[in-house]
Amino acid sequence: MVVSRLSIAMSTVLIGWLLFSFPANAADFLGLWATNASACKKVFVKRGGTVSFAKDADLYGSGFIIEQNRIRGKMATCSIKSRKEDGALTHLIANCSTDIALQAVQFSLKIDDENKITRLFPGVPELATSYFRCSL
Repeated sequence: MVVSRLSIAMSTVLIGWLLFSFPANAADFLGLWATNASACKKVFVKRGGTVSFAKDADLYGSGFIIEQNRIRGKMATCSIKSRKEDGALTHLIANCSTDIALQAVQFSLKIDDENKITRLFPGVPELATSYFRCSL
């Protein structure tokens, strides 16, 4: 049970990082993002006109899908409630929900280039995580 709660908490935090950064247009962040650019087709699957997570996606890294003001991860979905740009960073507040919990999450994103963003954890720089844009 502790591992499960920890996994859900980490997934929520991970999803939280997922969105906007630097003076960019929100549309620049729309799409699929994964921690391993070469594993995109193992993390995401396209069925018909929709994209979702592969059943065993977590074996190949983590990822998320950004759609307008929503971020979808494998374990949680977040609605972005506020966004503040601060130079090269975008700070977000999102309401994230899992099958068992609802939580407000704060996170920051930095755009590295058009195909790479970094999720920053306030006060813990060694936990910064890079994500790469995927196309299917």
